[in-house]
Amino acid sequence: MKKPRFKTLAIATLSAIALAASIAVAQTVSTSQDTNQAQKQWHGRGRGERRGHGRGGMLGGAFRQLNLTDDQKAKLKSIRDSFAESNKPLREQLHAKRQELRQANQGGTFNETLATQKLTEMASLEAKMMGERFKLHQEMLSVLTTEQKAQLEQSKAQFKARRGEKRPGE
Repeated sequence: MKKPRFKTLAIATLSAIALAASIAVAQTVSTSQDTNQAQKQWHGRGRGERRGHGRGGMLGGAFRQLNLTDDQKAKLKSIRDSFAESNKPLREQLHAKRQELRQANQGGTFNETLATQKLTEMASLEAKMMGERFKLHQEMLSVLTTEQKAQLEQSKAQFKARRGEKRPGE
């Protein structure tokens, strides 16, 4: 009775951690150089907006519409750069854990114990990174005026509405 319940719990935990890890992998950029490369791939394509507004994450499409002052742009850049630098060790740890996790499946055999250990370690690191991203978000919002915050919320609502309209008919 105890063993099947543990296996089910372990599988559910591993699945949740793997999902969180895959989301983080999609969102995490390993170096500041990669940040610029990712920006060129995903933001401002063909619009010449490779700096300032086009800088990944919160300065994506929604921030472009806020008519930021040069001072606000400089502050946001400083906040992003500080975030990237202070969280570099955490990103590196996550990268190392992902590599170790891949090793659990090398050679055609799966080392469940090693995978469980690495996923557990990654879950803690992912939680820390999520907390840091939340702090980044709050710090960036503090640079905006009340009107800009309202405009950002309106843009988010419009995006969600458009996304909802597209999904059923895809």
